[in-house]
Amino acid sequence: MAKPDPREIEKLVREVLAETEREVPARGRVAIGADHGGVDLKRHLAAFLVEELGFAVKDVGTHSKDAVDYPDIAAAVARAVQSGECFRGIVIDAAGIGSAIACNKLKGVRAANCHDVDAVRNSREHNDANVLSLGARFVNPGQARRLVRIWLETEFGGGRHARRIQKISALEESR
Repeated sequence: MAKPDPREIEKLVREVLAETEREVPARGRVAIGADHGGVDLKRHLAAFLVEELGFAVKDVGTHSKDAVDYPDIAAAVARAVQSGECFRGIVIDAAGIGSAIACNKLKGVRAANCHDVDAVRNSREHNDANVLSLGARFVNPGQARRLVRIWLETEFGGGRHARRIQKISALEESR
């Protein structure tokens, strides 16, 4: 049996994701993007989001291992969240740090670079993070699935944390 052409598989994945994107309201849509260092993990997580968690996915790229600049991908994910087109976003690069920094430059976006369960929960409960940044060098696909599931299921705690989020928002206004 011949080995499937990766380009054909990627084309089919994009077509399925595009179809689900049209059918689901923003609350069920997650933006996802990665640079060349995270493209394999992005593909894995996009399929997981659709097939196992039932979310629609807006895949903003990249689609190959050709070098791209992570700020461009991070900005595309952040803009999808900022505009309300997607209720959450996931961005992946080799370490996750640069993409989180880039996302956090956009008003209303709170990106958290997380590599363990405690950080993921805290990012949602205390910080109302709306973008999760992952480092493909630091989490394997199984860990990433667990982190994404917990991150999407964890609600913002509100209360004293809401006051702090308001202060973060006020800092955005002072730029």
